[in-house]
Amino acid sequence: MCDDELIPPRADLTEKQWLRADAPLAADLAATWGPQAIALGRRTLLGGAAAGAALAVLPTGAGRAAAAQGVAKFPFPDGPNRQGEFAVLVTGDAGTGGEEQLAVTEAARRVCRDEGISLAVGLGDNIYENGPESDHDSEFRDKFEIPNTGIDVPWLMVLGNHDCSGLIPGSGGDPSRGDREVSYAASSPRWYMPGRYYNVALPSSDGPGRGDPVVEFFALDTNPVASTVAQISPHYRWDGPYMRAQRQWLDTALSASRARWKVVLGHHPYLNNGKHGSAGSYDGFVIGHYTSGIHLKELYEQVVCGRADLILSGHDHTLQVLEPTTRTAGTRQIVCGAAAKSGDGRAHFDHPAAWQNFSDVGFMVLKVSERTMTVDTYTVDVPTRTARLAHTTTTSTAVAGRGTLSRR
Repeated sequence: MCDDELIPPRADLTEKQWLRADAPLAADLAATWGPQAIALGRRTLLGGAAAGAALAVLPTGAGRAAAAQGVAKFPFPDGPNRQGEFAVLVTGDAGTGGEEQLAVTEAARRVCRDEGISLAVGLGDNIYENGPESDHDSEFRDKFEIPNTGIDVPWLMVLGNHDCSGLIPGSGGDPSRGDREVSYAASSPRWYMPGRYYNVALPSSDGPGRGDPVVEFFALDTNPVASTVAQISPHYRWDGPYMRAQRQWLDTALSASRARWKVVLGHHPYLNNGKHGSAGSYDGFVIGHYTSGIHLKELYEQVVCGRADLILSGHDHTLQVLEPTTRTAGTRQIVCGAAAKSGDGRAHFDHPAAWQNFSDVGFMVLKVSERTMTVDTYTVDVPTRTARLAHTTTTSTAVAGRGTLSRR
């Protein structure tokens, strides 16, 4: 969410009920969209006829998605770089098209060249403020393709709350809008999103099919269990068929993975020292099935913690490298949501952190080999568009053991 977004007075309100309860907000929307805005459903107002023909979710998994792509894609790496690592650019909350995003991407381009980046991650809020209006919206060009020109690798994209806006920008109240971003993958050489959730494994140094993968990524759609309003569609309710299927998929995929390192990608963090707070009490709310993210907390704790080495998230516009703890069963939470917006300059909570920054924009580079996993954090000076390596954390033991950490 943005700094100026509103929080609903009750976690169980639908957007229509919220508007009735907030006359000034309703008046603002009516002035923008016309008096019919309050009477029309969100799909009619923002989606038009396209929403009535919502796209089916494409198959998950890298292999099954290839046939669905209609454009030549930048290839996935078939092995580590000359340093014996896979180097992955990590960004989050990037899609503004503004000066801060352009500064971050220009600085990141130079680091990508120096580090031999072969993959990138976009942790959601890919298209501010309401997500795309179609799968060919010009905002894809202005807020993703043009800024990332020169970072010519596959981008593992995750849906954020702004990508699934309902009538309220950033509410996450209409998850079906995310299907437009899934569909867009057919038009972009960079954008990789074969489904709303999916997994991608990178091979060993022996090559594909010749040993266990070095690292596997599991991309989640956290919006139905972290929205600021109740989900109207039964399909996307916190206990509906979509979330039940996603949970079962994640549980099975993590169990089946033979990768040395496992990394979960989800827009909303499990733990967070920034102003939005942690799953289960987002933005100070602790009631209801929505807003607080209580059921996302359950998903992370029951399925992810102790089984994945990292949770990479955005949502909070900060850079945080939190420590693995007994609570996380050894899983480390990373927050990297400062690719176009910065935080308010201070920590709001006190989860143990190896390093954190609440003032600067920036990005991270994840470097993974069969022996170690390293996270480099860069802050970016916007006027000069230059990056500074601010922190490095390395672990040499996967989450099943007790890792040895080094920091500088």
